[in-house]
Amino acid sequence: MFNFLIVGFIFIFGMCIGSFLNVCIYRLPSSKSIINPSRSICPNCNGVIQFYDNIPVFSYLWLKGRCRHCNAPISLRYPLVELITGIVAINVYFMLGLTLEGVVYFVFISSLLVITFIDIDHKIIPDVITLPGIPAGLAVSFVLSGITFKASILGVLIGGGSLLLVAWTYSLVTRKEGMGGGDIKLLAMIGAFIGWKGVIFTIFVASVAGTFVGITLMLLKGKNLKFELPFGPFLSIGAISFIFFGERVLFWYFNSF
Repeated sequence: MFNFLIVGFIFIFGMCIGSFLNVCIYRLPSSKSIINPSRSICPNCNGVIQFYDNIPVFSYLWLKGRCRHCNAPISLRYPLVELITGIVAINVYFMLGLTLEGVVYFVFISSLLVITFIDIDHKIIPDVITLPGIPAGLAVSFVLSGITFKASILGVLIGGGSLLLVAWTYSLVTRKEGMGGGDIKLLAMIGAFIGWKGVIFTIFVASVAGTFVGITLMLLKGKNLKFELPFGPFLSIGAISFIFFGERVLFWYFNSF
């Protein structure tokens, strides 16, 4: 019973953090403060959202997905981010418990969620997350059990260096910019937190997932459709997958031969 209460509390806590992540997703691309104003407002009518209309997921369902003031539709992204963050919090708890390592990975995954939805909406990856994230990842490598400082350094070099080489080669051959600088800094940050093995795993998963989604979109919308598919979300999916499943997948792979 006690453990059930803890899990419930962690899920609610995670959803509350998800509500804050929504603030970051909305404000960071516009270079707005994520602290001031402290009260959320409707982007359509600028009406102040009261606390009882800002309860994660529940308020969205209670208001039937519409603003109380102007009846404008509220994006499904808001409860989705809150639910995902709550689920992430529970899974981190089951994997690492209430530990410093668990807090580190929860914060890291939360930052990846912010990056994912910003990249989907705006095709940008904010430097305000990735650039501080690189030294932060190097620093926490001293307290993480699954990674050493050397592996973290190699993760930064291989992560950022590999995409930088791809971007430089593509630009040299096509005379066009292919890989954005944001993706390079993102993979460097990912490498700082999960090391060089995690970088290789992340690139593989991101490439497979990106190819599958790209082909699916082309089949659905037409082969002649020209679109830019942001790579940041797939890198984030790859990194999160490594945290939860990577070591087991690598163990199975290398022991299957």
